[in-house]
Amino acid sequence: MGTFNCMVRFDSLDGERSVEIETLVDTGASYSIVPSAILRRLGVEPTDRHRVTLADGRRVTYDLGQAHATVDGRSTPTWVYFGEDDGPSLLGAYTLEGLRLAVDPYERRLVPSVGTA
Repeated sequence: MGTFNCMVRFDSLDGERSVEIETLVDTGASYSIVPSAILRRLGVEPTDRHRVTLADGRRVTYDLGQAHATVDGRSTPTWVYFGEDDGPSLLGAYTLEGLRLAVDPYERRLVPSVGTA
């Protein structure tokens, strides 16, 4: 699948602070990654630490916290990794599932997903 970017608004859980950032859509990433400085400005607090294997094979440990994510008018609370301040922002599979969005790999865009029960 080719990669593409999309704009995501991340909000603090209380909804008082928000930021819109460009993210790389990455269905291979479990959780979304947002630079730590951005999450801290939003007032997102780390509640856990999680060991992660990056795409290049490196193993790192990231702080993990909660925020709201919004794409194309769809919003969901989600877990986010506190990424490197100079690193990429990623929109991961957990957030995409919560937003009820899927990847259209041919058009390189997000589309509403069809649920299963």
